[in-house]
Amino acid sequence: MTSSSVPLLPSTERSLLHRIAVGQSEGRTPSLVGAVAREGRLVWAGARGDVVSAADTQYRIGSITKTFTAVLVMRLRDEGLLGLDDPLEKHLPGTGVGGVTVAQLLSHTAGLSAEPPAPWWERTPGELRPDLADVLGERPLAHPPGRGHHYSNTGYTLLGSLVSAVRGVPWEEALRTEVLEPLGMGRTTSQPVAPHAEGWAVHPWADVLLPEPAEDLGLMAPAGQLWSTAADLCRFASFLAGGDDRVLSAQSVREMRTPAAPPTTADWDGGYGLGVQLARRDGRTLVGHTGSLPGFVAGLWLSVDDDVAAVVLANATSGPQTGVLAADLVRIVAEAEPRLPEPWRPLPETDAPPLSLTGPWYWGTYAYGLKALAGGDVELQPLRGAGRSSRFRSLPDGTWIGLDGYYDGEVLRVVRRRDGSVSHLDLGSFAFTREPYEPGDAVPGGVDEDGWRGAR
Repeated sequence: MTSSSVPLLPSTERSLLHRIAVGQSEGRTPSLVGAVAREGRLVWAGARGDVVSAADTQYRIGSITKTFTAVLVMRLRDEGLLGLDDPLEKHLPGTGVGGVTVAQLLSHTAGLSAEPPAPWWERTPGELRPDLADVLGERPLAHPPGRGHHYSNTGYTLLGSLVSAVRGVPWEEALRTEVLEPLGMGRTTSQPVAPHAEGWAVHPWADVLLPEPAEDLGLMAPAGQLWSTAADLCRFASFLAGGDDRVLSAQSVREMRTPAAPPTTADWDGGYGLGVQLARRDGRTLVGHTGSLPGFVAGLWLSVDDDVAAVVLANATSGPQTGVLAADLVRIVAEAEPRLPEPWRPLPETDAPPLSLTGPWYWGTYAYGLKALAGGDVELQPLRGAGRSSRFRSLPDGTWIGLDGYYDGEVLRVVRRRDGSVSHLDLGSFAFTREPYEPGDAVPGGVDEDGWRGAR
């Protein structure tokens, strides 16, 4: 990863260093590192405490591991080896919870228990849970599948076993060859490789330390095993922003970032996609994940709109708020150095838009504008006030498919009269006409033949 051609301003770097310095001091952690990527490149890394290298020291990243596992599952989907709506039983029989779907496991809506049975899995060797039955226990379901979001470490254990079953290789091997090596993440491993931080517990009422065990989690590894560095995780965050065809397409990572589970009642500014956490902070949408294991806490957040990502890693069981710190690092850069808009350029001749369809359209009395985009795509936006806005991708049959918002997945088509002229646009049965309640046969229910009038 190289430095950006436009480095951060010294004042911005000072603000970033101050924020992690406060976080390390107030969080009472032996060490803390932070890093920021912009436009896909590492632009800053800083550390406080006993750290060999801010960018290259390994820390355990806990549940950020789940996002890597989700990428492996999405690769299987894209290759046609499974479907997100497939029941688990189709590919991994004999679990006893095979009716839950792959998508439900990815989004934590399968209703599975949050943790495996005692003893505490994060501080004990995985060999104590040699089979999936030992992970799931006698009561694997805490809620009916599909009813709501319930975070589940056991669910991601099942997903890791699913990857192994379909690929025919261990989860760790699939991860290394299919994700880590193509993305150049050579410092992300299932076991620590020097230089790495030691995990510590800090006494809540005294400035003394206790070493934490670093167990091999066995079958639970896909839920939280990995060790990584700030630099490697910045690479991964940049991948989550734009994809990489060697690993997963931009369209598939966008699907991962799309809300798939509702927020919990405790946090209406949060949600979950397919293997990624979603949050609204400081007026911007953040995508990423937080993680913790005894001795370590971690946070990774990405603002796609600002093209800024931040990572914070620390080696204490509790104390430093790495998720909050990472969000603050994103905010500092985004506010101090706002993203420059892409320069305007005319569309290439090969993307000649359907100009006759652009301009104002009306759904009843609601005014919309249809704008031509590259590749024959279009965008429908309200012209005033709040309304339903969506982008549409062109299809070979001359229609468009919604990509986001209310009309995501809905079909937009042109309805023509017998003479070939355009009558109206049909969008999910809604008729958009050139005039509000235009006379003719386009508006369901018809239009009063006396037309518009003043008050009597």
